[in-house]
Amino acid sequence: MNFHTYHERTKHSYTSIRQNASYMDWNNQPSQYKCYRDKFEHINLNDQIQAHRFIYRIGGISAKKSYSSGEYFLRTNPSAGALFPNEIYFQVRGVDGFVDGIYHFEVKTSSVVLLYSLDEDGVERYLGLKNAVEGFIFLTSAVFFRSSWKYKDRAFRYCLLDGGHILGQIEASSYLMDFAVRHLYCFDKVSLNKIFGFEDREFFISASVVGVPRGELPESVEFLLPFVDGTGTFIANKIVEEVYENTLICYERRANNRASHFNFRKDVFEETIFRRRSIREMHKEGISKESFDFIIDTVNQSVMSDCDEKVEIFVIVNRVIDMPLGVYHDGKFIKHGDFSRKAGYLCLEQYHLGENSALTIFLASKSKNYQAMYQKAGIIGNRIYLSANYLHIGCSGIGAYYDDEVSEFLELDSEYMILYGICVGN
Repeated sequence: MNFHTYHERTKHSYTSIRQNASYMDWNNQPSQYKCYRDKFEHINLNDQIQAHRFIYRIGGISAKKSYSSGEYFLRTNPSAGALFPNEIYFQVRGVDGFVDGIYHFEVKTSSVVLLYSLDEDGVERYLGLKNAVEGFIFLTSAVFFRSSWKYKDRAFRYCLLDGGHILGQIEASSYLMDFAVRHLYCFDKVSLNKIFGFEDREFFISASVVGVPRGELPESVEFLLPFVDGTGTFIANKIVEEVYENTLICYERRANNRASHFNFRKDVFEETIFRRRSIREMHKEGISKESFDFIIDTVNQSVMSDCDEKVEIFVIVNRVIDMPLGVYHDGKFIKHGDFSRKAGYLCLEQYHLGENSALTIFLASKSKNYQAMYQKAGIIGNRIYLSANYLHIGCSGIGAYYDDEVSEFLELDSEYMILYGICVGN
């Protein structure tokens, strides 16, 4: 199944959500954590070690909520339905606080697990790099059943969006360390899936280089890790597996080597990372034009990658002081009017978010590279989250919307795909 067919098949419509109601099997709910056994060395992350704090900011537990049904843990990275389908692995070389090696970030225990000690080898050749990297190389994977348990075939979209949020958190944590980040989408994922022992239940979707080239290209690692169950229960989804396989190759890709330049106070920004939340309801409070400009400027910063896809930004302005109501496309005013009610409807009739927000944002693209395109949308969404929360403005990602009706409202041609909705306001 190619991605055009997949995207078309997984659209929501007014009719589809009423005729194809999804019921979750609570007795078969997957675990949100992947944990390696004690035969692997576990290193507890120490808040006082700079490199450890760098890792923790990317996806660590930031809060706990208690309900009658049990305790729930929130993380620094947003996730659709709080299902957290992504896992984080990383290679580190020449960094104080770590032995050179390949690690897994075990979120449940706030530790990292040494999977393999480096000698004269590494993952660089699998990524198409020309030199050894001193610093970090991150590998983001998707354990897709965590998402398909709830979202069925549409889960691949969420795995990629949530993966993009992870990349956004790598970007944010790197900013606090004055590190540059370059994301990679076009590499030998199949070989890495095999040596990491994923067995068709997990797959890599991206990599991120946070380091500098040093010396000759090392030999390729050739270990074979044992399979580790990341869900506790599992139901295969052939559609998700097939669309993953059919979107591995990058076509006509263009690299972007321009660095981003953010304008956050670092002490406040770090606090923002740990207090970031998805707002559950908005109350029609407006925001200032200065806040709007700050958010949009943050969103429009460059994203360095080996496959830079154009993701277009449509903003429905509902309540911004001294700004005309209407729709803006990549900064240009294209449609005048109060569309707040329409925005709420388009967000799968979540009027408490889409209608009551100050901004309702939709991301769209006609890219040929589905994995890169969708993860870039996740990066943009993460920037919106953090810049809004930095200003003490609420944010909520909307992964479910009436696809074709959004396209019709925005007057887009049939080649466009709607990728994400984000509501901003208080």
